[in-house]
Amino acid sequence: MTTLVRSVNFSKYSTIARGLGIDPVSMIQHVGLDQTCFLTPDLWVPEASLAELLEASARATNGASIGLLVGESWRLSDFGVISLLLQHQPTLRHALTELKRYRHLLSDSLVLDLVEYPTVTVIQVALVTGRASPGRQPVEMVIGALLSLCRHQLGSRWLPRSVHFSHPAPNSMQIHQRVFHAPLEFGSEFDGIVLSKGDLDQLNPLCDPHMAGYAKDYIDLQPRNGSGTVTHDVRRALHVLLPRGENSIQQVGQSLGVSPRTLQRQLEHVGANFQSLLNDVRREQAMRYLNSQTHSILQIAALLGFAETSVFSRWFSTQFGMPPSRWKKNLASDGPQRDSA
Repeated sequence: MTTLVRSVNFSKYSTIARGLGIDPVSMIQHVGLDQTCFLTPDLWVPEASLAELLEASARATNGASIGLLVGESWRLSDFGVISLLLQHQPTLRHALTELKRYRHLLSDSLVLDLVEYPTVTVIQVALVTGRASPGRQPVEMVIGALLSLCRHQLGSRWLPRSVHFSHPAPNSMQIHQRVFHAPLEFGSEFDGIVLSKGDLDQLNPLCDPHMAGYAKDYIDLQPRNGSGTVTHDVRRALHVLLPRGENSIQQVGQSLGVSPRTLQRQLEHVGANFQSLLNDVRREQAMRYLNSQTHSILQIAALLGFAETSVFSRWFSTQFGMPPSRWKKNLASDGPQRDSA
């Protein structure tokens, strides 16, 4: 099933590409799309085409952070049909909750989760694409767009506590430092933004509850993109729960707001199995962490929800025909895969 996203990013890409000396028309034809994507923000297009467009453009410009530049250019109106609802939320917490609820109106691949600690909150992002890695450019684009939403709610001068990326650091972080003005951690265990605890509940003086209610009623009339299924929902949930050691059907069901028994029935209805989905997500994540070469075998085992490294090694050998240590050694002998600029 094709993973789809709104085409709003293409018009933003066009402006940025021209500024970097790239012909956006040639590039979009290269990924099998046409110029309609530049003109209409609410088309549904393959996520893989957008990712390929961003990555190919980065290569053509010696590694420019084009995904981050696209994300930085986002404004509240770029959230489409949910923009008015987000604008009139009383706090950032409420806005993120609504974004999480209606993320299917933006993207099939986006996963958003809030993890709260005593003094900070983590806005964790994941892109479920079916590829071993979603790619540096698409991830940075989403983090940039999320930063724009935070600054809309908290003020243009607001700064995050830190920003995290699971991919390796680029050769130059000049654009990242300009955009975020915050400590950056690459090779992290997650992709996301860390906020101070009080940021979530800072009141929005422009909030109008009646306008928010009107917007919500209108949004609920919008058709859901047909590619959303219970298997997609389970996979999305696992992508954010696994690194926290949560991989049971009970924990996934709680995340989705259904009982384990109901979730099991829903999966059986579409011919799916929870354990198989868990295994698929673990395979994807194992490849991602190993290919990044920034995590130890011990760390990867924990991130995939294995209590012991030996259990992870046996599972990996069954899946890929060799232990993870040998796989990692083979990758190292081929040379590190490092993103440029």
